[in-house]
Parts: sequence; C-alpha cells; structure tokens
Amino acid sequence: MDDFVREKLIEWDLQKWMDKFEDEEITQESLYELNDELIHKLIPKVGPRLTFKKKLKQLKEEQNINQETVNLSVQEQKEAPDKDQVLASTSDKGKRRFEHPGGSSKLQPPAKRQRSSQPRPYLEAIVLSDVKNIMKFVHARLHEKDKLSAFLKKKICDLETDKRELVGVFGKTGAGKSSLINAIIEEKNLLPSGSVSACTSVMIKVEANMQGSNYEADIEFITPEEWKDELWSSHQFLGDNEDCEMDVDNDYHDISEKFSALYGEEWKGKSFEDLMDGKYFREIPEFPQSRRKILTCESADKLSAECVKYTRSDSKQEEGNEGKKWFWPLVKCVTVRVPNNPFLQHVTLVDLPGNGDRNKSRDQMWKGILGDCSTVWIVTEINRAASEKEAWEILESVSSLIGNSGECQQIHFICTKSDLLDDSDDLSSADFHDLLTERNVQAKDAIKKEFNKQSKTKKHFTDDTFKVFTVSSKEFLKENYLSPEDTEITKLQRFLQDLNDCHSETVNYVKGAHGILSLIQGANSRGVDSKKGEVCEELEINMSLQLDNVRKEMEDTYTAFKKCLDDGVEKSKCSYGEKLKNFLYDGKNGGAFYNLLKCVIENGGIYKPKKGKPINLNMKLASCLIDSIGAEFRKTFPNEVTCGAFNGVIKTFSLDIDSLIEKYKNAELQLRFLKTEEENIKARLSRIIQKQKKNVYSSLTETIENIMEEGYCKALAFTGEDTLYNMRETIENHVHSKKDMFEQAKNTMLGKLHDLMVYVLETLEKTMKESIGLSFTAEECLLPDVSTELEMVKKYYNQLVGTPD
Repeated sequence: MDDFVREKLIEWDLQKWMDKFEDEEITQESLYELNDELIHKLIPKVGPRLTFKKKLKQLKEEQNINQETVNLSVQEQKEAPDKDQVLASTSDKGKRRFEHPGGSSKLQPPAKRQRSSQPRPYLEAIVLSDVKNIMKFVHARLHEKDKLSAFLKKKICDLETDKRELVGVFGKTGAGKSSLINAIIEEKNLLPSGSVSACTSVMIKVEANMQGSNYEADIEFITPEEWKDELWSSHQFLGDNEDCEMDVDNDYHDISEKFSALYGEEWKGKSFEDLMDGKYFREIPEFPQSRRKILTCESADKLSAECVKYTRSDSKQEEGNEGKKWFWPLVKCVTVRVPNNPFLQHVTLVDLPGNGDRNKSRDQMWKGILGDCSTVWIVTEINRAASEKEAWEILESVSSLIGNSGECQQIHFICTKSDLLDDSDDLSSADFHDLLTERNVQAKDAIKKEFNKQSKTKKHFTDDTFKVFTVSSKEFLKENYLSPEDTEITKLQRFLQDLNDCHSETVNYVKGAHGILSLIQGANSRGVDSKKGEVCEELEINMSLQLDNVRKEMEDTYTAFKKCLDDGVEKSKCSYGEKLKNFLYDGKNGGAFYNLLKCVIENGGIYKPKKGKPINLNMKLASCLIDSIGAEFRKTFPNEVTCGAFNGVIKTFSLDIDSLIEKYKNAELQLRFLKTEEENIKARLSRIIQKQKKNVYSSLTETIENIMEEGYCKALAFTGEDTLYNMRETIENHVHSKKDMFEQAKNTMLGKLHDLMVYVLETLEKTMKESIGLSFTAEECLLPDVSTELEMVKKYYNQLVGTPD
C-alpha cells in the first residue's frame, strides 16, 4: 500500500481496513481498478463498504475532471507557447461551468452567445484538495510528546481559513435588486421580483451551498423578548398619536402594515400581552423556541415560493392571499444557499435595507454586516439616476459605516433597466444599439459628476473607488439587440469572479503547507546544528530593529491622533450649543415635532424613518470630533489592502530571510518556514487591525451615546401638556452639565488605539520569537519523514506561485 491509498483511507475514516489494503498491496494505480467483488473482499462489512464505494466513485470523477483540465491546459500552451502556464488562467479556456443536474431554474442563454462567467479552475480546486489530504495525513502522524510536534499540529490546523468577501446591495423598492442578483449569479427564479408594491423587508444573504446540491434557506428570527418590546413600544406610539392621520408613507402605516401581516386584523384593540399568545406562532414553532428554521428545496423557484412569507411585505395583498400570514416582521435575517455556483465560492451577496432597522438586534446585525462589506452596490433605475434622491441619501447615510468604520474598498453605482428607451419599437438594431450606448455614456458622466458633489461621502472615498455600471437583467436573459457585454452584467460577474480568485485560498494553504513541511524536514536533517546560535542571533537582531520601526510609527500615529482630537474637543465645546438649538428649536413646534423628538429620545438619540435621512443626535454632537480625526484615520487605516495599516509599517516588517537563506544554506528549510510564518502573522494582524479599527473609530459616537442615555431617560419620563418644553429643556441641561463628554470621547478613542498598538507589537514579537525558537530547538523530537510529502507540495507550490525564491 502506498502513501496515496493510506491518505485516502484516513480521509474517508476507514483506517480500520488499512491492514487488508496493505496485505493486498493496493496502490494508487490499482485502487482505481477495484471492482465490486474485490471491494467486498477488502471490506466485508456493508456500512464501511458502501462508504468506500461512494468515495471511490467521487475520486474517479475528480480524476477524470483533472485529466480533462490538464489536457485543455496543454492545448492552451500549444496555442500560446510563449506563456509558462501550468494552471488554468483567468481566461475562459480550460474551465467548465458548474451545472446543477436538474437545473430548470438555471439561466439557459442562447447557445451562440459566448458567456464570460469564469468558474474557479477545477485544477486549482483539486490541488487544494490534494494538499489538504497530505496535511491531514501528516497531522495524524504527529504526536504531542514535545513542544515542536504540538506546535506543528496547531500550525496545520491554522491553515484552514475561509474568509468570505461581502458585497452589500442597496436600492429602493422597484429598482431591480432581486432581478439583478438573479441575473448575475445566473439563477433565474431565486429571489422573488417583479411586483412594484412588494418589497424585501428583511436582510437576505445569498451564498454558496458548500455541503450539498439542494437550495436552502436558513431563517433566523428575532427573540420573543425583542418582539414583545417592539409590540410595547409600537402600542405606546400608536396610543400617543391615535388622532393623527395615517398617511401611507408615515410611521403609523408602517406599524399597521407590520402587525396586519402577522395578525391580520386581530391586532386592533388588543394589548401587546395578548399578541404574544402562542396561538399566533403555531406555524413557526421555531420562533418561541429561539431556533432557526431551515427550508430545503430541489430548485430555486420552489425555494423562492417557500421564502416569500419570511422575506417580503406586500402593501397590496394579491388575489387569493386574503388571510394568509406573513412572518417577515419576526425575521432577523435569511441566508439563501445556492449549490454549484462559481460566483459565490467565497462571496456573499447581502440585500440590505437602506437605513437599517428600528429593531435593535436587526440594526446591530445590519451595522455589523455593513461594516464587513468590501464592496457596496447602490442599485437604481437608469431613468434620472443622477438625480435619484433616495439612492444618494442611502450612500450618504452609510458612508461612515462603510468607510472609516468599515472595510469598503469599492462603491458600484448600478443603473438598472438600461435597455428601456422611449419609441424604440421602430428602430433598427444598429440605431437602437447606438442610441442606447450614447444614453448610457451620458448617464455615467452625470452620475460621476453627482458623486463629486457628495461632500460627506467624499471624505471617505476617492474617485478611484467609485464605478458606474449600466445593466439590463431582462436583456441578459434573451436574444435581442444587445449582447451580454452591452448589458454590463458580465462585467459584474467578472468582478465577483475576481473576488473569488483574489481570495487565494489555494495559494495561501499550499504556501503554508510548504513552510510547515520544510520545517519538519529541516528539523529531521539537523544539518544546521553547528550554526544554530549564529542564525538565531541574526534573526533576533533583525526582529528587534523591525519591531523598533513598527513601534516608532505607532507612536507617531498616537501623537497625530491626539493632536487632531484635541482640536476636535475645542471645536465641540464651542459649537455644541448651536447644534442643539438647531435640532431642538429653530421654528420646530407642534405635534409633528413632538412625535419626532419622542421617537428620537425613545431610541437613544437615533430615529430611522422608513423613507428619508435618519436622524442621529449623538452623531450631531460628536461631529466635530469625527471631522477632526477623519483624514488622519483614513491615512492610518486605509481600507485598500495594498496600502497596509499604520501607514504600511506592518506590511514592510521583514526579517530579511532571503539574504539569510543565501548565507546559511544548511538552514534553508527552517528559514523557509519562518518566511511563511512572517507572511502569515502579518496577514493575520492586518485582518485583526481591520476589524479593531472599527471599534476605535466608532468609540467617539458610542461614548457620546452612553453619556446622553441618562438625559434621554429623564426626558422620556414627562407627560402632560408641557411635555415638549420639558423634554427640550432636559436634553439641553443634560448636555450643558456633561460637556466634558467630548474629552471623555477623545480619551476613549486614544485608549482603544493604545490597546490595539500594544496588542499588535506583543503578538508580532511573541509569534516570531516562538517560531524562531522552535525552528532551531535543541530538544530531541520524534518527527515523521515527510520528504515525499514535501516534494509533492513543493511541485504544487511552484505551479501556483513559481519557485520558492
């Protein structure tokens, strides 16, 4: 039995039958030739035998795919002999579309069209699978009797990472978000679309199903306690304003629509305690038990039909739907998983509400996901896109959350329905195409000009991060005047594929595996023993110098932040009175403003209307502090990965290992591991900094919010005819008495920045010291011979990224 067969039996959890395979001398070549009779002889028990047959069948299919891909790659090399291309490139050649067996819901474009979708190369997926199997085998052979072996086992486990790229999708009702997502991922009926009166009411994530071939929906509900709180506050709001006219666009209608969806007309006249009765939730037993509901279907259209009542609100009940219950008011988030989809391999598309949500848990999730988005799509109809007020309001309201307080690197303004032209029926195809192209170019120019006027957004983003697309989901699906390229759907598909490819899971895993195997083999050879002290000394000197560079840059950053914040505190103290006056007074009287102010203080200083700009009194008070630090913060913590945190100093940290490899040839294997380890810790710290910098930035507003909470509670306690006067006076007096809150906010931010700096320095030093020490340990270690595995992984590594040098 060779190593390949041994690895497969371990991977398939069939180690018990290894002796049989060993006795019969089964090799990789003979494994593929086993028939039912021979398999029965090797594995007499039915359960394990069925498992083996299923796994062997999958292995044979992978081998066929691998050979087919290699053949295509060889053919590609013949066509382009000047390119040294071992793996499939990002071109369409050498790739195969993932097809779902019974996929009637998949888009089936006309055969004569050349589609530009670019699935991840099969060959790369097979490389990743092979190297993972090798490392599982090595992991199983390592014991934990010494520090190095335990260290190596942990490093193998740490190779497993799956960072998903999030793309947030915004757009008003009827803009075509659902149709756009369906077209881009080539799932015609996945998300319901088409009804102008219906709109998506909850957050929907669309990602790949990596575990099976079905379409799934994972429905997460808010807690019963949260729904009870929402019922109580809504009843209070309706009770205070029962004489007000219920216009379709105001909050009263919003509450009424939400209650009617779940309770029908029964909610009217009932207390919030009555509406918590279990009889209303019999169809969703998961909700009272705080469990998730999982829907599984064989096709996209069936799942879409099942999901509608959990995701959509319909202000005009369609015929036949009278009395039907809609559960979207109780839903926190729905995750839709699609099988065999190359565009979602490492990407999640998130259909987001424009202003978050009044429900605190939904709003917290909204903020969290928004902050994690590497790209944001703003979707609007092409007709008057540049002057579309709602689209620009959405972008402005989320700019700080996706900018300094987030990870967004690109904003895509997507104009839908680009194929709609007035009086186009009599045009020839050529005239139609020319007219459409001219209109789309004009729309793009107008939108870019409008973007340059968005001063608040421009504080966080430059022109380079902003792109405009004109798409037609409808035209993409049919043979007409336009090619797929003209609709620009294919450009967005290529963008998603690039996100998948940039994920570099295979490259990172193989590189890390190569480093670990190099260390094991180097430790076994012990060829560096005589020079060990000398190598360690040079490494430690280099590390000390590099850490000093990092420390100095961080100290400079702290000083710059303090200077900016000191300026912000002074400006805040001078201007907060005027800001308060503009919000609380300035001709604002009567019942309408009373209702607005009460909503603001009930929600901790924040009010999010269903339409229009959200109001955030805490943000108004913190605005001078935020403005003072904005430019310095973006310079220090840019969202662009290529720039690097702390003005790039983390990225430039280097122990100069390449020159040490030249000097100490006998230590090459250990040093190669250390080079990999250095790259890994820098990448890990960059990810941690990207997450933690959000907490640093948001601390300014959060500190103000926490200090203002007491004042809001006092203002909320008033009733009677002078309530508006008392609420205003209470808020005003509270701010005057707590004007040191600006200094507190400054100190909180600086404290969080200091903690982050200490963590980065300590982690960098501790990780590299441990790795250096264990790489050149004097302790006797019993390590397996991995020369074969190292050679195999080295070949894969060279294919993926070139030689280790």
